[in-house]
Amino acid sequence: MKVKSGYIREYSVISAALGLLILLNLILGSVIIPPGEIFASLAGKSDLSFVNEILWDFRIPKAITALLAGVALSVCGLQMQTLFKNPLADPFILGISSGAGLGVALFVMGFSAFGISLTGSFALNLGVAASAWAGAFGVTLLILLVSSRLRDNTSLLIFGIMLGSVASALITLLQYFSSSSALKAFVVWTMGSFSGLTSAQIWIMSMLIVPGLILSVYNIKELNILLQGEAYAKSLGVNLEHTRRRILVATTLLAGSVTAFCGPIGFIGIAVPHIARMFFKNADHRVLIPATALLGAAIMVFTDTVAQLPGQSGVIPINTVSALIGVPIILIIILKSKFI
Repeated sequence: MKVKSGYIREYSVISAALGLLILLNLILGSVIIPPGEIFASLAGKSDLSFVNEILWDFRIPKAITALLAGVALSVCGLQMQTLFKNPLADPFILGISSGAGLGVALFVMGFSAFGISLTGSFALNLGVAASAWAGAFGVTLLILLVSSRLRDNTSLLIFGIMLGSVASALITLLQYFSSSSALKAFVVWTMGSFSGLTSAQIWIMSMLIVPGLILSVYNIKELNILLQGEAYAKSLGVNLEHTRRRILVATTLLAGSVTAFCGPIGFIGIAVPHIARMFFKNADHRVLIPATALLGAAIMVFTDTVAQLPGQSGVIPINTVSALIGVPIILIIILKSKFI
């Protein structure tokens, strides 16, 4: 069957590219580590303590975070585009990431207003993830309510943009009354970063992303049916409301967890599904779900690698690099391909 075995070459090429990008990500930085030392450290045979410290305390956690974020945001964007039949649909545009950001702002700056500091505590790690997920899920519920009453996708997209604007306005209000330390922490978070996550934070993030991915795979059949239109789906006995609910819960888990720990990273959710469709020339989600996951991971790891190129005094915000890299790519695809 072509869907199952006809794309081995494409998957192999992307997987190999991902492996090379991860290796490059571990090599480059303020200190360049030779590949031999990296493999020795991974095997537990490196005698250089500073190499082990750089790799295991900084670069490997950062690479894992970038990989998880790329997979989650790409799969999330694919489902949203299919559900709303809109090529611009992703958590950022529909307000889900903005809702997650509002949840984090309420948590971080709200505690600051009462003089409570949770910096460095496990409560902060868990609270940020929970508040981001709660904010994203709140926006999801509003979108579900409106989607059941509106048949026009453009109107629904406008509603999502309005939700994002309202969330941004509330965040600005919180910033106005926030302390300087809390404000700085939140602003840095909004720039996007894969650095500084502890093993506990990565574990929490993965425990939120994995159920979202499992639910996304479970949604494949309904996603393929939705490609033919809602009327066709109804004729097959598909419960559209239940399907929408499952898809949006999956995307909320994916987008909310990434936004909580890495900041509101834009563009990836829009671009990668289109790149996957062009590369594989297929709209079947049995092909696109793993394709977008691999491509998203590769592109995000590459983005993080560019952000930490040697010679820099610090790391460039991920959102800046993703826009500079991604916008030209998607423009070229739009101009040269009709498969979007």
